[in-house]
Amino acid sequence: MQPLLRLFNPSSVAVIGGGAWGEAVLDQAQKFGFKGALYAIHPSKAEVAGVKAWPGAHLLPESPDAAFIGINREATVGAVERLRKKGAGGAICFASGFAEATAEDATGADAQERLLRAAGDMPILGPNCYGFINALDRVAIWPDQHGMQPVERGVAILTQSSNISINLTMQARSLPIGLMIACGNQAQLSQAELAEALLDDPRVTAIGMHIEGFTDLRGWERLAQKAHAKGIPIVALKVGASEQARQAAVSHTASLAGRDSGAQALLDRLGIARCRSLSVFIETLKLLHFAGPLPSNQISSVSCSGGEASLCADLAQENGLEFPPLETGQIKDLREALGSKVALANPLDYHTYIWRDAEKMAAAWKAMVSPSVAICLLIVDFPRADRCNPSDWDCAIDAAIAVKAQSGGPVAMIASLPELMPEDIAARLAENGVIPMNGLAEGLQAIATAVRRQPQEGALLLPGADRDANLITEAQAKRALWAYGLAVPNAVINEDRKATGQLSDLAFPVVAKVQGLAHKTGANGIALGLTNPDDVADALNTLAPGPVLIEEMVDDVIAELLIGVLRDPAHGFVLTIGAGGTLTELWQDTACLLVPASDAQINEALNRLRIAPLLSGYRGKPPADRKAILEAIQAVQSYVMDHDDSLEELEINPLLCTASEALTVDALIRKSP
Repeated sequence: MQPLLRLFNPSSVAVIGGGAWGEAVLDQAQKFGFKGALYAIHPSKAEVAGVKAWPGAHLLPESPDAAFIGINREATVGAVERLRKKGAGGAICFASGFAEATAEDATGADAQERLLRAAGDMPILGPNCYGFINALDRVAIWPDQHGMQPVERGVAILTQSSNISINLTMQARSLPIGLMIACGNQAQLSQAELAEALLDDPRVTAIGMHIEGFTDLRGWERLAQKAHAKGIPIVALKVGASEQARQAAVSHTASLAGRDSGAQALLDRLGIARCRSLSVFIETLKLLHFAGPLPSNQISSVSCSGGEASLCADLAQENGLEFPPLETGQIKDLREALGSKVALANPLDYHTYIWRDAEKMAAAWKAMVSPSVAICLLIVDFPRADRCNPSDWDCAIDAAIAVKAQSGGPVAMIASLPELMPEDIAARLAENGVIPMNGLAEGLQAIATAVRRQPQEGALLLPGADRDANLITEAQAKRALWAYGLAVPNAVINEDRKATGQLSDLAFPVVAKVQGLAHKTGANGIALGLTNPDDVADALNTLAPGPVLIEEMVDDVIAELLIGVLRDPAHGFVLTIGAGGTLTELWQDTACLLVPASDAQINEALNRLRIAPLLSGYRGKPPADRKAILEAIQAVQSYVMDHDDSLEELEINPLLCTASEALTVDALIRKSP
């Protein structure tokens, strides 16, 4: 990681290209207060943006620690090679048209290969990226406007979009951003590698990552483990859900567990919290910067309005946050501060009897800060300065600062609307340890996101290379799974549609299923509840063509489960557990994990399902055999791990769960030969 530290905190910077972009880099570097040496490289100009220009990198008086290459694609490849030979510490490749553009330009992949050969072991950021801003050391290698200010400590943000990077630097929410890095198409350095290097800087308090797609899964695992060991939380804004994992898929699993489910399962496994919007992303990073990961989902809130208290309670419930009841000591302190006319509860509506009495406000608010809550929210909305006198709210600011000083606990002042937390007031609160939060909805989502989590142990099963896969018959699939310990009903195969003595080994009722059909119900491929040989004969005469599997039906079923595994090229093998049967896609009741998953993780996933009460015994009915269910799922995982080089997808639907067993009554496997 040492070469990356040289790149991100350089003592000298070279800029190749004398156009508007190159001039902007030199201009922004000087505006941001860079104290090192600046070099412009241009074949004919004497200077660029007031900086002396050199005809070529080989003529520079020293090897630059960092370089910005602002020229076209083909020229970039040669410039990278010359910088490497000069011993440069690294380069930002601004040009586009490499592997990210292969859909439009077939030569893009070849250009990227040549770029990587030219770079060798010299770090390169991009291509197709703006560069970075290091506000901790006053370094800006950035060809555009930005809104960052020098800070002593702060969060690091890595994005896959330069434009989103610019927008995030312009935030006015008192989030101290220490580093902003645009990663480009990650030809050489992945987001995970870049973030891992930043973990060694003690000034970095949290890391936010805007992710369009994952590369280097082992790198993400290393990053998650190292971040957890160092106590630096990571937050992801994951975008780009697509149909990648569903291509050519035929099972219910594939329709339920598309690419985004794989991404979520990966983030869960890594212990990385996920945000769904830029606003929540910023609020979460802000909260983590000031307070670190929260130990629980228990909160308290204070407002002078019953409406705000109710709104806070509803939004908290939506986000899985809880309000513990007041303790005896809290009630005593609140009664002394508020008198007898205020109903005491959490959330607290303290009315306005003590407004403008900062001392009493602080006493009441302090009572709501207790060891039983992870954070106390002070709901205050500030007026527009052009229409009211903001000084009337100084009492609230003073009280909040006093509460933080006296209690030492995590205290946030939160505005119900984002724009009702002015930037100057937010800065004043932040300077005194009170976390300013913009928006009640955004803030409560951020609190839920910031609850402490940790990565799971063990390496995930990598997806391997793409492969051509074929569907094997249900009978073949069941035989393969039976060999791994899954229970299957007694059955026979009828090839010629003649129901003869082969039925003598089966107990009625039975089911007849045409082989080779992925979805039998809608294709006249299944007949249920056949109670005698004549019923079987009638079914064989009317079902769709093909060999028929005849097997015993199962009685006393408590619940039907779907157990599926889909090879997701971006994230690994996604294990989907959910409500099974013919209404699987209608229920959409699933939980996704990555293979391999432990019994504890599988149990937790089962408990998240809406049908979990059925599995536990509902309204006097017996519970399903949880041990048998776990053994069946682990057997599926064992099969997957032994066939990861050929398997594309596997599904059991349904797994019939009774009080004493879990039976695989329908199975689908698609794999390469």
